[in-house]
Amino acid sequence: MPGFRALVSAALLTLAPGIALAQSGPNGSDSAQLSSSSLGPGDLILVKIWREPDLSDTVQVDNAGLAVFPKLGPIKVTDIRPDSLERLLVHDYSRYLQNPSIRVTVLRRITTWGAVMRPGAYPVDLTMTITDALALAGGATPEGKSGKVELRRGSVRRVVDLSGEIQRVGDLSLRSGDQLVVPQRSWVSRNPGLIMAAIGTVTSVVWLVAR
Repeated sequence: MPGFRALVSAALLTLAPGIALAQSGPNGSDSAQLSSSSLGPGDLILVKIWREPDLSDTVQVDNAGLAVFPKLGPIKVTDIRPDSLERLLVHDYSRYLQNPSIRVTVLRRITTWGAVMRPGAYPVDLTMTITDALALAGGATPEGKSGKVELRRGSVRRVVDLSGEIQRVGDLSLRSGDQLVVPQRSWVSRNPGLIMAAIGTVTSVVWLVAR
């Protein structure tokens, strides 16, 4: 009955204003902008020098691209890959130490928000899985959409399917300042009982009116 279908449609539109959501996907140039493996401002550098606890430290790259290392002082580190920085530090510390053994670990400072338990900024190791990175923020809430996360960098948006090949943070080539957003499930998927109840109510009303 046309009148019945129109009445049901009107009821659903009234009860579920959040059903229609605008979505946009990245193009190829956006994806290219998200790729980076070099050090940048905001990165944390964990320096571990074997048998030298006084020289082992965690330093942060400032907005000028400088990191201040124990005994060495400030060093320009932007646009240097982590493995290249490790070789540079071995060379520079060789002036003070004999055959230094140095390990460098880089952490990106990422903001995680959306449908997560504890939104905020967290230092993320690029070797971590994306799931472990989200766990730093307490993981997704019951309203969170599982299996997907959105990477934001400025105006660039990229939706990542966690069931695909991308499993680790390093696969996303994150930079400090990037955002990982766990999307919320649609109003419909979060309220199936309410929708069914609304349809039942509308059906009952129409049936009574049509008698």
